[in-house]
Amino acid sequence: MFSFLGMYVLGRDIAVYSGSVIDVFARLGVSEEAVRATLTRMVKRGMLTRRRQGRKVYFGLTEHASEVLEDGRRRVWETGAVNHDWDGTWTLVGFSLPDSRRSTRHDLRSQLSWAGFGLLQSGLWIAPGTKDVAGTLAQLDLGDHVTVLTARALQPTEAVDLVRKAFGTEQIAGRYHAFLGRWDIARPLPAATDDLARQLLLHNDWLQLVRQDPHLPAEHLPADWPAIRAQHVFHELAGRYAPCAVKLADTVLDVLPLSAPET
Repeated sequence: MFSFLGMYVLGRDIAVYSGSVIDVFARLGVSEEAVRATLTRMVKRGMLTRRRQGRKVYFGLTEHASEVLEDGRRRVWETGAVNHDWDGTWTLVGFSLPDSRRSTRHDLRSQLSWAGFGLLQSGLWIAPGTKDVAGTLAQLDLGDHVTVLTARALQPTEAVDLVRKAFGTEQIAGRYHAFLGRWDIARPLPAATDDLARQLLLHNDWLQLVRQDPHLPAEHLPADWPAIRAQHVFHELAGRYAPCAVKLADTVLDVLPLSAPET
């Protein structure tokens, strides 16, 4: 759903008719009940707005949803799968929270993982480069429980050891290998009804990869790092599917300008 909204709703100042969303996801074998439940859940979570036009219900993005989707767009199209511009600095976040704030601790860990941090040791998370975590910390109201620093590795600590200890590169590589196993141009591609369905599957798989990738420094990764090949495959297939997918979406999607009065 996030991939669909990011491609066909983000930045267009529109709402999309629920029935046409159902038609799109039917191409992927997703039931009408599952789509309606997802849309309702996203409204409750403040990600979507609901508008009525006659007997039809349309769904548009909230400001928060647009921010989340824009972040995803940057990760997919701008950040890239490998960090070639690392300047040797690390951002460190250390924290200690009482058991009474266990849920906050969980939220902080999730936010740090999303922002590209890895757990170096108990209570100490690191990420390559300078990261702005002020917004995350402000939302969680952590006060004096958190310390944020930037630093460089000094002997006997090696940057390559920090990468190995904090980020589980074998697991990251495994996810890219799985993507290549499904999508590599030299292999049979996933079966789907049309290019719109293939586009959604491809973008969803790639987004899941890059949102879990801490964007590690290229000089501290193996020369055959699979993210490089995977990124090439993604761009190749995204360009192949887009023309037909866009035409199909224009035919299927019933959209409503957000400036239109609700009836």
